[in-house]
Amino acid sequence: MSESATRVALITGASRGIGAATAVLLGARGYKVGVNYQRRGEDAERVVAAVRAAGGDAIALQADIGSSADIERMFGELDERFGPLTALVNNAGISGPKCRLEGLAVDQLELILRVNVIGTMVCTQQAVKRMSTRHGGRGGSIVNVSSGAAHRGNANSGIHYAVSKGAVNSFTIGASQELGADGIRVSAVSPGLTRTEMPDPARFEKEAPGIPMGRVGEPEEIARAIVWLLSDDASYVSGANLRVAGGRP
Repeated sequence: MSESATRVALITGASRGIGAATAVLLGARGYKVGVNYQRRGEDAERVVAAVRAAGGDAIALQADIGSSADIERMFGELDERFGPLTALVNNAGISGPKCRLEGLAVDQLELILRVNVIGTMVCTQQAVKRMSTRHGGRGGSIVNVSSGAAHRGNANSGIHYAVSKGAVNSFTIGASQELGADGIRVSAVSPGLTRTEMPDPARFEKEAPGIPMGRVGEPEEIARAIVWLLSDDASYVSGANLRVAGGRP
């Protein structure tokens, strides 16, 4: 799909961090952006204002990505406001408690998988219904935000989070193969340690010396990789998993 056409993007978990930075960059490219949030409505409205200031348009969309009913409603609201979707960024995610495997309650594990894995898949289902050329769509692009934790395993602190992102990686590969003929590209970005609210802030100073570039990443640096994967500059890129981590494996 040509970028000269009307571009409509939905970003889950976009009220702060990587999602918010991606929304603003897409706004600068003229996108109409759905800014999803769960609880931080005021933050989402600030992102909407920033997108508009950058040259795009935006709407704040409340939805719990762990709820399929919320997801379906959210996509319907975006349809009514901006029309057919052309880009999806599955960014919403939770890390869960910091604990060893035996300390993880089953309900905590189920919540992590429901948001990080099932939520990503259900959002993609909704996007396919709108983008797929088999369903009368114009095609489009999807980027899943994964994590280097999928490769590291996060032993002793968060195996559950690593497992959820490993599933996202597998889903990215399968979806790219299944949806390519429908005009839909699917790739992933795996950020390294990034200055957002999710990591313990103490990690930034502690771990920066172990990163080859000597510093942690900024949300805008991850956002630029996401926007590139969505763009026509990446028109033959699908099934990729782009590690953005300052040289850290």
